[in-house]
Amino acid sequence: MRRLSVLLAVALIGGAGCALARAAGEKEEGFVPIFNGKDLSGWEGNKKLWTARDGVLIGRSTGIRHNDFLATTKEYGDFILRFQIRLKPANANSGVQFRSKRVPNSHEVAGYQADVGGAWWGKLYDEARRRKVLAGPGKGVIEKALKPGDWNDYEVNAVGPHIRLKINGATTADYTEPDAKIGRSGVIAVQIHGGGPLEVRFRNLRIKELK
Repeated sequence: MRRLSVLLAVALIGGAGCALARAAGEKEEGFVPIFNGKDLSGWEGNKKLWTARDGVLIGRSTGIRHNDFLATTKEYGDFILRFQIRLKPANANSGVQFRSKRVPNSHEVAGYQADVGGAWWGKLYDEARRRKVLAGPGKGVIEKALKPGDWNDYEVNAVGPHIRLKINGATTADYTEPDAKIGRSGVIAVQIHGGGPLEVRFRNLRIKELK
């Protein structure tokens, strides 16, 4: 009887593991990488500041006067974007632009930004356009969700006027755009913020376009 109980327990655990694996697979269905992990193909920007190594997209600065962005050559409209990010030092600043455009004769990229760093983690910022926070996390959300100095899972969900940001599964911004004139497509761009030295790393960048 004891041996039978052990076998049943193993079977149940195995079944649960298979179910979890299936759920994980279903969760990622339709996603494709936007970074090949080897080089900067499909991206444009300052290659003195951005490099690719061992599956990681690395932005490194010893200190610059202005924001710098590495942007996709392709534009995206409605999508779910997922990636992992690690930032050092903790008080540095970075972010990921989306539905954004390069500003002519400028280093800036204007549009929505999924913000990163210090007190900015998880906020939805309007970069080089309205220049303000559009939505952000409730009290205590970041303190519970964030893994400072470690890899953090970030998700950007943009469908029509509705935008939702998540960090490690916790919703940090939920925003519906009231201005119909604001564009709903554009590039995705990763940021090195102007100021002191910093290093930001991205990996597992993948996107699911929604038709």
